[in-house]
Amino acid sequence: MTTPKVSLQPCFLTPKRFQPEYPLFVYLPGMDGTGQLLRSQTAGLEAGFDVRCLAIPREDLTSWEVLTNNVLDLIHTELEKSSHRPVYLCGESFGGCLAQKVAVAAPHLFQRIILINPASSFHLRPFYEWASQFSYFVPSYFFDIGALGLLPFLATLSRISRSDRQELLKTMRSIPSETVLWRLSLIREFCVDEKQLRQLTQPVLLLASNQDRLLPSLAEAQRLENILTNSELVVLPESGHACLLETDMNLYEIMKAHNFLDNTVKAKAAEAILS
Repeated sequence: MTTPKVSLQPCFLTPKRFQPEYPLFVYLPGMDGTGQLLRSQTAGLEAGFDVRCLAIPREDLTSWEVLTNNVLDLIHTELEKSSHRPVYLCGESFGGCLAQKVAVAAPHLFQRIILINPASSFHLRPFYEWASQFSYFVPSYFFDIGALGLLPFLATLSRISRSDRQELLKTMRSIPSETVLWRLSLIREFCVDEKQLRQLTQPVLLLASNQDRLLPSLAEAQRLENILTNSELVVLPESGHACLLETDMNLYEIMKAHNFLDNTVKAKAAEAILS
């Protein structure tokens, strides 16, 4: 008898603490889809948030629409436990594309939105679009070798600890070549109507790495700033694409410094300090 194949679904990971009385912070990860690379930021974020990281199965080959609906279903499940708390949506790189899809699908669900080096900038480099169409002809074993060569483009290595560099490389190598190709095709075909983006009236924080060697993230953030009606651009002058892994990076403190935290988050953070 053949054992039936189990179909895995995207899920939320709770990094350290389960805090259903806190505002919900939803992180959508980059191409790796694991959610594990937020680990250096969770301690800071948990001062004021109940943090959830999306984990997408390595074999997941679903469309933007299916991924969007999966994320919304997961968020609604979380809100069943505490329906009145604010929701912050944060997307990085590939997750920055997914966050835009999720936000325009349910614009009234989110109190705040954070986009970090969104891969919607892919279209600004025509060579990438052209080259990605031929990546299907590359033997799968080259992807494992290529991950090492891609590392300096993905991150400013001097700003990342040795253990996090190793974790980043390990994570990149863990993704099957078929999945990499599929997610590249999603990025290549990514599109969100500007009219829908203009209808997002909640505060949006755009984080762009000035030293991003992988994608033109600053140019894309400037484009989005001109479209989104209530956005603020924060340029990270020395950071690379995978900026959240950098030792000196503190996402919570950046949000705090730019008055991006609502009163509920501030109150929970104050309670945590007093306790």
